Amino acid sequence: MKEYSKSKLNRVKRGHIRASYDVEKINSILDAGFIGFVSYVFEGKAISIPMAYGRKDNKIYLHGSQANRMLLFLLEAKEMSMTVMHLDALVLARSGFHHSVNYRSATLFGTVKKVEDPAEKNAGLLCFMEHMMPGRWDAIRAMTQEEFDRTLLVEMTIETASAKIRDVGVIDEPEDIDLPIWAGLMPIKQTATYPVPDKDVPIDMEIPKHILDYYNANK
Repeated sequence: MKEYSKSKLNRVKRGHIRASYDVEKINSILDAGFIGFVSYVFEGKAISIPMAYGRKDNKIYLHGSQANRMLLFLLEAKEMSMTVMHLDALVLARSGFHHSVNYRSATLFGTVKKVEDPAEKNAGLLCFMEHMMPGRWDAIRAMTQEEFDRTLLVEMTIETASAKIRDVGVIDEPEDIDLPIWAGLMPIKQTATYPVPDKDVPIDMEIPKHILDYYNANK
């Protein structure tokens, strides 16, 4: 089992029994999502923005316009952190004190660079699109050179990371167990519903297989 090394930067202190530094487990959390929260500092103010991402090995890819303020500041800082979190259940206890949530979260720390080599940039954009929906890249038209040039691609190399996971039931005080109060889990799940075609799609055009595959895997 390969783990990220622990340091003051990534070590989970509060609730450390729920911490994991296992690379495979952290990658599974990243691969189960598509949106991460990226933080940066602009003129002395902390800002956090949700961003779509792609992952390949220990690389995370973010993209935007060449004038994207956040990406430009990340490149200037040469480092970044990002958090991905999945809410799995509301934990409804017999007291407000013990209410909680079940979740999977991963926080990444690493260095960033601008991807400029055309082949590497194309591979990074492919990674991003395939992370969103496998098979989508080959089903759409190729980018024009103008679109390619106007797109800024940033690559993060994950240097270290940690996960924090709660996947247990209610933890109540022993004296509260017999109270006439319902307690338990309210599971939460993000699902896909049946694809809705754009208004300009011909009425007799079939939904592509890769879209139906995604729907069937996530409904």
